[in-house]
Amino acid sequence: MPRTSTRLTFAVLATGAGVFSMLQSLIAPALPTVQHALHASQSTATWVMTAYLLSASVFTPILGRVGDLVGKKRTLVGVLLAVLAGCLLAALAPGIGVLIVARVIQGVGGALFPLSFGIIRDEFAPSQVPGSISNLSAVIAAGGGVGMVAAGPIVSALDYRWLFWIPVGIVAAATLIALRYVPESPDRAQGSVSWLDAVLLSGWLVALLLPLSQAGVWGWGSTRVIGLFLLAAALFALWLTVEARSRSPLIDLRIMRLPAVWTTNLTALLFGAGMYAIWSFLPGFVQTPGAAGYGFGASVTASGLLMLPMLLAMFVSGVLSGRLEPRVGAKTLLATGAALGALALGFLALWHDEQWQVAFVAGVFGLGIGLAFASMANLIVGSVPAAQTGAATGMNANIRTIGGSIGAAVTSVLVTGRLQPSGLPYESGYIHGFTLLALLCLGAALAALLVPVRRAARPSDPAARREPAVAPAPAR
Repeated sequence: MPRTSTRLTFAVLATGAGVFSMLQSLIAPALPTVQHALHASQSTATWVMTAYLLSASVFTPILGRVGDLVGKKRTLVGVLLAVLAGCLLAALAPGIGVLIVARVIQGVGGALFPLSFGIIRDEFAPSQVPGSISNLSAVIAAGGGVGMVAAGPIVSALDYRWLFWIPVGIVAAATLIALRYVPESPDRAQGSVSWLDAVLLSGWLVALLLPLSQAGVWGWGSTRVIGLFLLAAALFALWLTVEARSRSPLIDLRIMRLPAVWTTNLTALLFGAGMYAIWSFLPGFVQTPGAAGYGFGASVTASGLLMLPMLLAMFVSGVLSGRLEPRVGAKTLLATGAALGALALGFLALWHDEQWQVAFVAGVFGLGIGLAFASMANLIVGSVPAAQTGAATGMNANIRTIGGSIGAAVTSVLVTGRLQPSGLPYESGYIHGFTLLALLCLGAALAALLVPVRRAARPSDPAARREPAVAPAPAR
């Protein structure tokens, strides 16, 4: 296939990654409707979200590495087929158990992020890579916003099952186009998938994220929560030992130790905590009845519309970052994005009495998300060898998810730790939560300042195509 069809390739990648991002947030506003329609308990219904989170956290780095080894196009098509099957099963699910299984299958789509970044790096001209990654990051960020905004109108006008029927058609078309037009990447990593490494990685991720997502139901001091945290620590230590000794590591720890990589990942952890938590708790805040002393009693549709400024700002700033990056650098954009997030959350803690205030703050936070998403991806892609792109960007996405789980769990403790007689949280709980998230985003901005400055190479400069230096593996 001629390499001039980068626009079509980008369209396929953006469609797949955007749909997966949308599926992350699309079901959350409609979860009470799903619970009622399928006659499930609240604790069971939460597994619709938890299963998706755990599945994505496991498959994102593993299939990112598989793509580096066996071919990114082949893996991309397989992942798109999995997402298609998961959406179809969810749309037809007769009960909550089948829906949870469908969400596990949909979680395989987390690998679309690292695979897409890797294909862009392999197939696009060096001068196009930063802008294309920024544009794709803008689509990924905006996809989550689309889910929050669109869920209410879709459920009201049609039915919650259309939250999955619509993605079925979109993903089916993207899969057919990918089969025909996306080229197979020429860069392949050496080695094979270490399944022991994969099992250990999956084990510590699940053992960490499961208690974070279920602690509100199980109790933070419960045996299950404490035991899983201890198991996560033990499996993480064992995974590090096995990876360090592996001839073909799943995640090359030497790559993770590169200054630009570990500092960007630290920023991703802190910023992810603020970003995903605000996506989870701001809709609940605006839906709270005014009788609680705060909130606006907004419907699911109205609360989604209040998030619309965030969606628009995320997309605009993500696209603009690709044009700004050659001038100011990805490090500056990352620090600026995190700082905007901290500023927005700080304002929200003090300034939330009117709906326009919430909408304005959401827009400012959206600007920060767009800048941060794009610059994180560009920093990782520009700092690792081409053959490690999938694994490195997959791990960055995972670290952001881990941060989001931690942020959401801690915010939940602050918000729901003390309830009014009506069962609604006190306003002070939200204020404390928003303040904590502002501090986490501020920490992300400070961490971004640690990212080393990389000289921007011109397309004609041989440095533009040079692989980052990584120390050779020790002789065995």
